[in-house]
Amino acid sequence: MHRHIYPSVVIFALLSVMQGATAAEQHESMLMVPNENSVKWRPGPADLPKGSQISILAGDPGQPGPFVLRVRFPPSTMVAPHRHATAENLTVISGDFYHAMGEVIDKSTGEQMKPGGFVYLPGQMPHYVWTTDTESVVQVTGTGPFGLIYVNPDDNPSKAN
Repeated sequence: MHRHIYPSVVIFALLSVMQGATAAEQHESMLMVPNENSVKWRPGPADLPKGSQISILAGDPGQPGPFVLRVRFPPSTMVAPHRHATAENLTVISGDFYHAMGEVIDKSTGEQMKPGGFVYLPGQMPHYVWTTDTESVVQVTGTGPFGLIYVNPDDNPSKAN
């Protein structure tokens, strides 16, 4: 199971370095993102669906310690059932976003989340998320090392040809 978390941890760490601030540097001084136009987006890691973007706002999700990141999902995106090794706090920033629990996709059991919506998930809890006809931005906070562990490893987009 652990072999599926390492690619995303490595990618999150690389993205953090690419943004020019390590977790230690960010804790030594104040960090402020005054508005949405100040968020610096990069292509998401390979284990997120194609077209997803990520912005690491604070910390380093690939290292021990707290982090804050945002994910921008394009319309009609599905993140198949997965887990995270550590707890996840997810807040919807914009768009309509759907969340469901379980190891098998059944959209009828999902909940629509609108901006301001929040969900807390303990580590190892299987869940899946999707968007419909709008782009959605979510903010994820937690403690690293953090990454995606797909219930079915074949659902990992990084495995696609």
